[in-house]
Amino acid sequence: MADESASTATSIDWELARREKLRKIATIGRDPWGQRFEGHSPIAAVRARASEISYRRQNGTEEAIRVPEDVGEDFDFRKWLAEQGPGEMHGPKVRVAGRIVLHRDKGKLQFIDLRDMTGQIQLFVGQQQVGDDWEVVQCLDLGDILGVDGELRRTKTGELSIFAERIHILTKTLAAPPEKHHGLTDPELRQRMRYLDLTYGEGVLQRFLNRTKIIRSIRETLHGRGFLEIEGPTLHSIAGGAAARPFKTHHNALDIDLYLRIALELHLKRLLVGGMERVYELGRVYRNEGISPKHNPEFTMLEAYQAYGDYRTMMDLTEACLVDAVRATGQSLVLPWGDTTIDFTPPFARETYDELFARHTGIEPGDAATVATFARAVGLETAGKHPDVVKSEVFEARVEDALAGPIFVLDYPASICPLTKRKADHPAVAERFELFVAGMEIANAYTELNDPDLQEELFKTQLAGLAEEESMAKMDHDFIRALRHGMPPAGGLGLGVDRLVMLLTNSQSIRDVILFPLLRPEAE
Repeated sequence: MADESASTATSIDWELARREKLRKIATIGRDPWGQRFEGHSPIAAVRARASEISYRRQNGTEEAIRVPEDVGEDFDFRKWLAEQGPGEMHGPKVRVAGRIVLHRDKGKLQFIDLRDMTGQIQLFVGQQQVGDDWEVVQCLDLGDILGVDGELRRTKTGELSIFAERIHILTKTLAAPPEKHHGLTDPELRQRMRYLDLTYGEGVLQRFLNRTKIIRSIRETLHGRGFLEIEGPTLHSIAGGAAARPFKTHHNALDIDLYLRIALELHLKRLLVGGMERVYELGRVYRNEGISPKHNPEFTMLEAYQAYGDYRTMMDLTEACLVDAVRATGQSLVLPWGDTTIDFTPPFARETYDELFARHTGIEPGDAATVATFARAVGLETAGKHPDVVKSEVFEARVEDALAGPIFVLDYPASICPLTKRKADHPAVAERFELFVAGMEIANAYTELNDPDLQEELFKTQLAGLAEEESMAKMDHDFIRALRHGMPPAGGLGLGVDRLVMLLTNSQSIRDVILFPLLRPEAE
């Protein structure tokens, strides 16, 4: 309790000191909350102009400054400067804006590290050089947001820096940032205060910038193949398209119960009926289920449907989306994953469900009795369950974690795939694949069932052992009606975007790649 009280007192002291600086900034006629600041460049773009820095000797000759990165770490910049003789360094005039993440006060000289979303750079701030702005400089703290005009040069040690000529206060922060070594270490606190995690967490901002690149890449890949992006409803009168527990709500004006969507599928397939031959949606879906390193109740899903294709068409599309996404982040196709690596070099491996089942369990997948005995031996409940449900649970428990991948698992038992077309020569098998990487399911795809009578029959048939709220037992009559008007043969794909981002950013928890994961309400 004493430590907590001391910490609270310190926070109050820090805020009082910052508020006093806020008052001083206002007193000298500056707006501590800033004004429009145009014409500034991203810090990364400014750093890229390092080659424009030169040394102008008194004898009139001029030489470009050699960049230390180009000549090795052992380069002695002080020695190089001394060898040039009398002269001055010159560089381009630049303008940047960003947040103070490091501040070193040397009296009449201050070194400030400024960061924006593209990078970080040092400011060289001298009292004589900034003139009247020095009063503002005396009121700066870690976390403040600045605009700076100055000249891009190097310090005597070779550090690329902006030699400040004007300082513009754009936002004065009142709360102190987390301590460098004892700050945001608690995962829940980092997720709750994501704004601080992004600002001060090592590599966090880059992870989420990569997420945006991955999502943009997926859209570009689909656009390049002629797919149209649509926006389907998020409120459904029937929770269909997947076997999952929905979130339920109520519409007062119509006095009806509605569900947050658990899948995007059925509305997209209606569009195939309407003549939109290649469609996709990339958006949020909601499942009222558990939270784990691989699951969040609200997550981002891609679903895409292509008329006149099948599940093999979707394999090619999935592979292209993943490979393009890796390249969009600027990484090689062999990526780190924990203590190992994942090789996304195409083509990905392809094996059947039964082949993998037999290899990893050592039993014949078609022998229901032996599968059930094996299931009970590994602690799975079998009573009252369809044999294929038991087989599926064994696959989840004993096979999936062993799939390092990327690997397409093909040809699932038809009875657990109610929206999937059966193989013409083997109706007990569905034309379905799941893509596994590092033991995680990343994508799920079908050759879509377009027979309205069979689809209606399957909707009516609920698999033994599944509760109604966990199945697709409720009939979507309008979807059946749409199928009766003719849906072309098609392939369909569902891809978990958050899990893909996990893999491509080496993040071990889904909560680390969702900006604002679901959290319990904060105690008041």
